[in-house]
Amino acid sequence: MEVINFKDLKLSDEVERALDDMGFEEATPIQIQSIPYILENRDVLGQAQTGTGKTCAFGIPAIEKINLDQDDIQVLVLCPTRELAIQSAKELKNVAKYKKEVRILPIYGGQPIERQIVSLKKHPQIIIGTPGRVMDHIRRHTIKFTNLKMIILDEADEMLNMGFREDIDTILTKAPEQIQTILFSATMSRDILEITGKYQKDPVKIKITHKVLTVPSVEQYSLEVNPNNKLEVLSRLIDVNNIKLGLVFCNTKRQVDELASSLQARGYSAEALHGDMRQESRDKVMAQFRKGNIEILIATDVAARGIDVNNVEAVFNYDLPNDEEYYVHRIGRTGRAGKTGKAFTFVSGREIIKLKDIQRFTKSSITPIKPPSVIDFKERRMRAIMDLTKQTILAGKHVGYTRYIEKMIEDFNIESEDNSFASTIDIAAALLKEYLEKINSTSLNMNNISEKPNITKGGFRGKRTDVKKRSRNYYKKH
Repeated sequence: MEVINFKDLKLSDEVERALDDMGFEEATPIQIQSIPYILENRDVLGQAQTGTGKTCAFGIPAIEKINLDQDDIQVLVLCPTRELAIQSAKELKNVAKYKKEVRILPIYGGQPIERQIVSLKKHPQIIIGTPGRVMDHIRRHTIKFTNLKMIILDEADEMLNMGFREDIDTILTKAPEQIQTILFSATMSRDILEITGKYQKDPVKIKITHKVLTVPSVEQYSLEVNPNNKLEVLSRLIDVNNIKLGLVFCNTKRQVDELASSLQARGYSAEALHGDMRQESRDKVMAQFRKGNIEILIATDVAARGIDVNNVEAVFNYDLPNDEEYYVHRIGRTGRAGKTGKAFTFVSGREIIKLKDIQRFTKSSITPIKPPSVIDFKERRMRAIMDLTKQTILAGKHVGYTRYIEKMIEDFNIESEDNSFASTIDIAAALLKEYLEKINSTSLNMNNISEKPNITKGGFRGKRTDVKKRSRNYYKKH
C-alpha cells in the first residue's frame, strides 16, 4: 500500500491541523486520487464503496476552495439519506474546525423547515442535504445558486435507487453553467453514466480497484454493536475468550489513546501505538508486547505495519477498516506459526454494507455472532473458579483448611433446631455462592459486567497471565 500523508497533498495549515486533531495518519486511496483533481477545478467521476473515506475526499477540497469574502452558497452536497447528511456535515465541520469563517449546514426532511430557513439566513457557504428537502427550499427561494461553484453527488447510485432522479436533474439544471461537478457512486449503472455524460465536462475517472488478496486461515467473526457499547463488548470478549495477547485496531490516533486509557482504567494491561508517539516510545511498547508484558495493544494501521508477533491470539477491529487490504493485513497479525487465531470485527448501521463488500472481495467467511452476555461471563467466571479449585486440590494446598469444614459441619448439625443436616457438598455450595455474591457486590455490576477499578494511574503495567489470576489477585484485596 502506498503511504501518503495529508501533508503531501499541500493543504492549508488549518485543515492539516484539524485532520491531525481528528487522528488521521494517512490519506485513503480515494482521497489520494481525488483531492488534487478537485483542487484543480476538474470534474470527477469516482467509483468507490461505502466507508472508503469519500466524505473527506470531496469535503477537504470543498472547504479549501471556499471564498471567505462571499456569504452565498458555494458548495452543495446531495446525499441519499438524512443520516448520511448529518454524518457528512459533522465530519466536514471537524475538517473546518480552524477555518472559523466556513459555515456548514445540513438540511433534510423530518426537521422543521422553518428552523432550516432561519439557519439559511446565517449565510452558510456549504449545504449538505437530501434531494427532496433541497427541492423544497428551491421552490421557496430560500436556497439560491447565484454563486454556486461546486455540486457533489455522494452515493449517487443510492439516490437513484430511492427515486430521486427527477429531483437530481432539476437541481443540476438550475445550477450555473460553469460549475464543477463531483460524482461518487459504488456502481456505474446506465443512469449514472447518463448523468455524468449530461452534466460533467471531461471528468477525471477514478476507480478504486480491489487487489487479489490472500486471506489468512483465521476464524473471523462480526458483531453488530452500538458505538456506545463497543468498550463493554470488547471487555467481555477479552474475558470470555481469556485473551492473553490481543491486538485492537482503531482508525484514528485519538481513538487509540482514548481506548487505551479506558482499558487501563478497567484493569487491563493495555498500551497505545500510533504515529504521534516518539520512535523510542514505540519501540519500548513493541518490546513489551513481544515479551507478553502487555496483554492488549491498541494501534492504528500505519503504526502496526512493523508488528510481527507470533503469539497474538485475537485481533479486534474496533473500527471497521477503510479498505479491504487493511482488513486482510489486520487479521493476518494472528494465527501465525501454525497456531489458530480469531478476528472480531465491530460494525454498526451502514457499516454492515461495507463489511459485506470486504467479505465479497476477500472471498472469506465472516460469521455474525452476538456479543457475550452476562450469563456467558458468569459461566466463564464459574469455570475459572472450578479450574482454580481443581489446581488447589491437586497441589494439596487445601489440606490445612479441611478441619475448618469438618468443624463447621459438626457445629451446624449439632446446633440445628429443625433437624437440618448439612453435607460437605452443601457447605461447598454455600461457600461458592457467598464468594460469587461478594465478587458481584464489590466489583461487578451486572449492567457493566467487565468494569474494573483504576488500579494505577496508567493501568496495570505487569502481565496479566489469565482471567483467573487477575480475578484472584484483585478479589483478595477486596
